[in-house]
Amino acid sequence: MLEVKNVSKQFQKKINQKETASFLADNNISFTAKEGEIVGIIGPNGAGKTTLLRMIAGIMTPTEGEIIIDGENYKTNEIAIKKKIAFLTGNTKLYKDISPYELLKMCGEYYDIPKNKLDDRINAIIKRFGMESFKHQRIETLSTGQYQRTGISRCLVHNPKYYILDEPTSGLDVISSKVILDFVKEEKKNNKCILYSTHYMEEAENICDKIVMINKGSVIAIGTPEEIRKQTNTTNLRDGFFALIGGSYEEK
Repeated sequence: MLEVKNVSKQFQKKINQKETASFLADNNISFTAKEGEIVGIIGPNGAGKTTLLRMIAGIMTPTEGEIIIDGENYKTNEIAIKKKIAFLTGNTKLYKDISPYELLKMCGEYYDIPKNKLDDRINAIIKRFGMESFKHQRIETLSTGQYQRTGISRCLVHNPKYYILDEPTSGLDVISSKVILDFVKEEKKNNKCILYSTHYMEEAENICDKIVMINKGSVIAIGTPEEIRKQTNTTNLRDGFFALIGGSYEEK
């Protein structure tokens, strides 16, 4: 189980040459995510989703609060926790001068996957994502959809227990988006725990078991899509979001 307990992240921003001001990108956020569950982290751009996911992935340290994964936190066992996690953002940068096959090989060696198992695992991943036609192509020459499939394929090499996906379908066409969404659904069936961040609320409504709705760094609703629709007396999450914030949105 993944537990986020009263997590906040404070940053400093420069007002002028002499003055700075602090602000909270995330403020006192708490929720849990279980095996076999897709938890949607949804909200508009600038809501604090990416900062939250980076803290959960151990890339950033919370200013306050605690993140617990399988009863441990990053202070006590950082390496063991990170081996259980795959983290992907929509703008993940990959090595441009190697091929998808070489990238997967490198990731497998990093996670100490035995050589006698690694090739079979890579070939299965390449087949799963329909990458056969470009597996030996230089990454810098790939299309947007091919690049994103390569990015998400590297997350499977070490067979993680937790997926942290930050807007993985952003900017993709309908076919490439379907490949990723089908993957998410399949991994849920494999009892994986998936955090799925998106500002496409219809997408979250279709695949998520639970929703954590964030606005301006704070949680404004937690529940199943149905529970949030009932709470807000609306028929979809988009309308529910606007009902919760009073009908309009202004970036902070």
